[in-house]
This record gives sequence, C-alpha cells and structure tokens, in this order.
Amino acid sequence: MTNQENENENENIEQPTDDETAATDDAEMQAALDQEIVDAENVESINEDTEETHDPVAELEAANADLQDKLLRALSEAENTRRIAARERTDASKYKNMDLARDLLGVVDNMTMALASIPEENREADANLKNLYVGIEMTMNELLGAFERNSIKPIEAEGKQFDHNSMDALQQVPNTDVAEGTVVQVTRRGFMLHDRLLRPAQVLVATGGPKPDKAQAQAEAQPAGEGSENDNAAEGQGSYEKSASDPGSNIDQET
Repeated sequence: MTNQENENENENIEQPTDDETAATDDAEMQAALDQEIVDAENVESINEDTEETHDPVAELEAANADLQDKLLRALSEAENTRRIAARERTDASKYKNMDLARDLLGVVDNMTMALASIPEENREADANLKNLYVGIEMTMNELLGAFERNSIKPIEAEGKQFDHNSMDALQQVPNTDVAEGTVVQVTRRGFMLHDRLLRPAQVLVATGGPKPDKAQAQAEAQPAGEGSENDNAAEGQGSYEKSASDPGSNIDQET
C-alpha cells in the first residue's frame, strides 16, 4: 500500500468532535464530585459514631465509681490495720511477762523440792530446820502470790480428766477406783498466763477403770447414804488435794 492510500484511509476514520470530548470531561467531573460527597457523608457518620462511643458523662460516672471502690477498699484496709495493731498492743501488755514467768518456774520447783526434803519429824526435833522450813514456805507463798497478782495460775490437774492441751502424761497407772483417764498424781505443776500455757503439768494417768461417762452415771444413780466407801475415798481425795496445795507437802507430786 502506498503512502497516498494510507493518508486516504486515515482521513476516512471518524475523529471525536469537540462536543463529545466536553461531554466525557463533564461525566468524569460529575463522578469525582459524587465520590467526594459520599466520602464526606462517611466522615460525618464516623464522627457521629465516635461522639456516641465516647460519651463524657458515662466516662465521668465510671471514673467516679472506680474512685469510690478504691476509697472503700482503702478504708477497709486501714480499719483492719488498726484492729491488728490494737490486738497486738493488748497481747503485748497481757503477755509481756511470759519469759520472766517461765524463768521463775524453775525457782518454784527448787523451793518445792527444798520444802519436801525436810520431813516433819526432823522439823519438830530441830528448831533451826523448822525455822528454815518456815522461811522457805513464806518465800514460796509470796512468790505464788506475786504469780497470782500477775494472772499466773497453776493448772488444777489432780483428780481431773487428762487434757492433752495442758498436761503431759508421763505414765499410765492401773487403777480401777477412778474413771479411765483420771489424773491420779501430779509430778510437776503446770502454769497458765491468762489463757496461754506457760508449761504443761506432768501427770500420771489412771487406766483400767470405767469409762468417764459410765463412772459419772454410776455416781449419779447411787442413792444418798450408800456407798460410804466411795464417799470416804472422795473425802480422802479432797483432803489430799488440800494438803497437796501446800508447798512441799508431797515430794512425789512435786518432783
């Protein structure tokens, strides 16, 4: 094909007019404007959702509730701390002499053995021994009185049921005259400071007798005036306890 023929063919192709070009440009501009409008509406919707999500009143109410909860917790902790401190002060005041009392218990034991080592017949035969005994006894009574004034009291164990909280059982002794588990002898006295144990009592415990409940039931079922043997035994036990309360009255009970 010659150059003349190509030029004639290009002339035959329809070229776009100015009106068609302008219409295309207008359509593109309109589409761009529509897209801008849509984008603007989306932005406004997002802003509205954000404002609804971050409500300042709700945020302030939540912060206030959180602060109130923290305040109540802090007040509760402060009250607990105050109560613990008050209890510790009370305990420190009540039990401040515990170590000193424990040390003095050894003095009580030594004085008890000293009293028990001077028999009555020797005291009656020797005035010096009698005066020595009286002096030791007075000192012992004064020491025990000081104990009592400071809420240090001996544990009453003789004739009682064995209590592992305040007693140490050294041996079980066969004895059918008393209930099972009854303390028949105290070898070393125990002491309490208020409601705390200074040291347990060392005791001998009866075994082989009736159970405690059965023994109590038999005692309650026995008519008055009968069982003189049991009554005498009870009287003897009472007098024994009374004499045992005197320092040095029985060396087997105190050493």
